[in-house]
Amino acid sequence: MADRKLELVPLYDWGMFTEPRPSVIAGPCSAETKEQVMETAKGLKELGINVFRAGIWKPRTHPGSFEGIGVEGLGWMQQVKKEYGLKISTEVASERHVYECIKFGVDLVWLGARTTANPFLVQEIADALKGTDIPVLVKNPVNPDLDLWIGALERLNRAGIKKLGVIHRGFSTFEKIRYRNDPQWQVAIELRSRYPELPFFVDPSHMGGNRDYIQEISQRSLDLGFEGLMIESHCNPTCALSDAKQQLTPPELSDLLYNQITVRDTDSDSPQWKENIDQLRAKIDVLDENLLYTLASRMKVSRQIGQYKKDNNIAILQTSRWDAVLAKVVEKGKEYDLPEKFLTAVFNAIHEASVEAQNEIISGRPSERQ
Repeated sequence: MADRKLELVPLYDWGMFTEPRPSVIAGPCSAETKEQVMETAKGLKELGINVFRAGIWKPRTHPGSFEGIGVEGLGWMQQVKKEYGLKISTEVASERHVYECIKFGVDLVWLGARTTANPFLVQEIADALKGTDIPVLVKNPVNPDLDLWIGALERLNRAGIKKLGVIHRGFSTFEKIRYRNDPQWQVAIELRSRYPELPFFVDPSHMGGNRDYIQEISQRSLDLGFEGLMIESHCNPTCALSDAKQQLTPPELSDLLYNQITVRDTDSDSPQWKENIDQLRAKIDVLDENLLYTLASRMKVSRQIGQYKKDNNIAILQTSRWDAVLAKVVEKGKEYDLPEKFLTAVFNAIHEASVEAQNEIISGRPSERQ
C-alpha cells in the first residue's frame, strides 16, 4: 500500500525553533523537584535553549522505579514558561495526560516508543488532541517496524495535527552493542526518504544510554541532515532519579553544542563542488547499473539450479553449501576492506531471494513475499 501523504507545517513555522540547525529540545529526564526543574531551566536558558523538556509521567520497565512526579510537575514547568520564557514539552501516553497538558499550557508533546507501538493509545491521544494546535513528535516504536511508526503519524495527521515530527531514539535489541538502543540508521533514512518534509529529531541520550556517546550520535544525526536533537540535561545528574548516566549538565550541553559538534552544509553553490560531485554520482549510477545486471544474472542461474533440483527431487535449502559460500564471501571481502556485518546482510538478502525463487519453481506457487 502506498504511503499516505502527510499534511505538514514546516518546523520553522511552529513558532519555537529557528534556523540554522540543530533545533534543540533539552531538559531533565524527569521533573523531580521544583528546585531541580527551575535550576536546570535557568542554565538552559542562559545557553540559548528555547524548548524545555521534562518527563512528568515515566513508563518504567519495572514496577517500583520512579514513575514521575505527576501533575504537580506541570505546575513547575508552567513557572519555567512564565519566569524564563521557555516553551515547555513533555511525553504523553494517554488521553488524561493530554488534557492535563492542555490545562497547564504545555507547548509541545511527544509520544514515547512504547506508546507508538500501541495503535489504540495513539488513536486515543490523537482524538484528545483534535482541535488543538499543539505540535506533536512521535518516537520510533520499540522494535524497527517502519509501518507502525508511519501509522502513528497518519493517525495524528488525520486528527488535524499538522505540526508533526518524529524522534529517533533507537530500537531495543537482544544483541550486545555499545549503545543502549540500536540506531539502525537505515530505518530512519528510509522514513526520511519517504517523507523528506517531515521534521526529524534524534535522541542521543536514550539511543546511547550514556553521556559518553552523546557527541558521536549527535554528530552522526547532523551528518545525515536531520534537523534537531532532544538531549537530556540535569543540574546535578549524579542525583537524578532516572537515567542518571545519560544526562548532561547545562554547561556540558553548552560545550557539546558550541565546541564538539559540526553542522555541515547540505549543499554548496561552488561550481567546482557541483562538477566534482556530479562526476562521482555518475560513477555511482554506472556501478549501480552493473550491480543490477549482476544480481539479475545471479538470479537467473539460481532459477536454473531450482529447476535442476526439481528435476532431481532435491531439497531447496543446502545449509552446508550456503555456509561455505558466506564464509568465502566474508573472507574475500577483507581484501576489499568490506565489513563482515555489511557483507553478511547483503548476501543473506540475496540468498533469501534465491530460496524464494527456487521455491516458486519447485512448488509451482508464487512467492508469499511478492
